[in-house]
Amino acid sequence: MHLSHYHSSKKTSWLSVIALSYLFSNLAFANEINELRPTMSNEWQLIKDDKRRQIKTYAKREDEQRIRSFKVEGLLKANAETLVRVMLDFDNYANWYWEVQESKLLKQVSPTEYYLYLVHRAPYGLPNRDVILHAVIEPQSNQKPYVLLTVKAAPNFLPIQPKLVRMPAENMTIKFTPIANNLVKIDAEGFIDPAGKVPAWDANLIQRNAPYAVTLGLQRMALQEKYVLSHSELPFPVFNHDNLP
Repeated sequence: MHLSHYHSSKKTSWLSVIALSYLFSNLAFANEINELRPTMSNEWQLIKDDKRRQIKTYAKREDEQRIRSFKVEGLLKANAETLVRVMLDFDNYANWYWEVQESKLLKQVSPTEYYLYLVHRAPYGLPNRDVILHAVIEPQSNQKPYVLLTVKAAPNFLPIQPKLVRMPAENMTIKFTPIANNLVKIDAEGFIDPAGKVPAWDANLIQRNAPYAVTLGLQRMALQEKYVLSHSELPFPVFNHDNLP
């Protein structure tokens, strides 16, 4: 075979592989986008079922709402005390929470009430988002063996920041229930509105991926020694499965 013909054939072969890869990746993306079109009912629909990590995510369409709500069910390999330590380490959210560029505590109202500030990285070509979150924690009790965290956006808590879009909603409830074998059941449900000029399908794509990624990040952080081995006093009592009240 002539050398130039060999190189031409090889180049054509590589171009074919690239073209096919591009085609299939775009078909996969198109299928994912089609799933996110506003056709979903107002019943919870299973989005992801990770049996190995024991995490399930769901989505549903609420009435008069262009962006879907989300729900997460899972088992975390940690105790409740460790998870609370991770959640209260507000300055460290950039290491695990979905696309967080900056995080800080704005105000501690009480041992169980906080205002915190997050800046989220936006998709390419869009301005970053910021959000002020009002977090209220309900500790465990004799009648309630779980820790309940309720988070709602407080968009008017701070003036609007230049070059950022203020999010009107990053609302959710998160419940940590200790169970046997050093596991915690997590149940979370919520809704996020990025505001601004974001296509509904783009926002729904984030709603699809973010809850799963955040749950994985929380699990990863809960295995770090700085949280597992910490003996610093928490602002409210937290009980694990073996010492529930």
